[in-house]
Amino acid sequence: MNSFNELINIITEFSYSEKMPLLFLGHGNPMNAIEKNQFVDGFREIAGTLPRPKAILCISAHWYINATKVTAMDMPSTIHDFYGFPDKLYKVNYPAKGSLELAEETKNILLPNNVELDFNWGLDHGTWSVLTHLYPNADIPVVQLSIDYTMDAQYHFELAKKLNVLRSKGILIIGSGNIIHNLSLVDFENIEKDNYGYDWAIEARETINNLILDSNFKSLVEYKKQSKAIQLAIPTPDHFLPLIYILGLKEENEKITMFNDKLVAGSLSMTSLKVVSLNS
Repeated sequence: MNSFNELINIITEFSYSEKMPLLFLGHGNPMNAIEKNQFVDGFREIAGTLPRPKAILCISAHWYINATKVTAMDMPSTIHDFYGFPDKLYKVNYPAKGSLELAEETKNILLPNNVELDFNWGLDHGTWSVLTHLYPNADIPVVQLSIDYTMDAQYHFELAKKLNVLRSKGILIIGSGNIIHNLSLVDFENIEKDNYGYDWAIEARETINNLILDSNFKSLVEYKKQSKAIQLAIPTPDHFLPLIYILGLKEENEKITMFNDKLVAGSLSMTSLKVVSLNS
């Protein structure tokens, strides 16, 4: 053994003999990036159960555009894509490196779908507000994949499957959004109330959670055909489609565990998922 680095490389190769887990994270309020609360604790606890990734590919609700792009810059900027929050939040910087190698590999894996390398976007708060708790040292390269809003849920479900090969190469794939996300109906007066949801949100959470745990992904892909409660839970698909990516990636021999499974302010949920092999 010539060096400590060679030993680390051997250990790393051994660690990636199994597929990396998958995560869907309900990222919620941007203030979660700097606050200490039960959801932040959940992110930190789940991080302790993960093998160290070589890099991270994140599908964030907040890069919702009319194309499929993947960030390819060396040092993605920290994007503060919100307004009306304390100055402290705007000063947060998450200085993770990017990865042109992972961006190019992702582009090639998704062929013949058209994927553009992007050198302008960076890391939006759907990505950095959770990674600051999972990997606070920002010492793992991060790449974002956009969500093409011109395509339906079935397209995204099928596109996700092509990404599975990355998991055997040490890439942690994260979907970041919120399963129940109706900002127009947020009850600000009860925003601090624990696990508080309107009746329709309680119904939607129970229905969706059961569909997830039963692997009835077809009904979730066809969410527009489901109950009125689910229509209220998903008035727009931007925060829901990151979940669809993770469900598309899940294989038959894998199990789903839920955490942070609570409602917030009547019309939001923080429900998050970890997907691992049954052999793990």
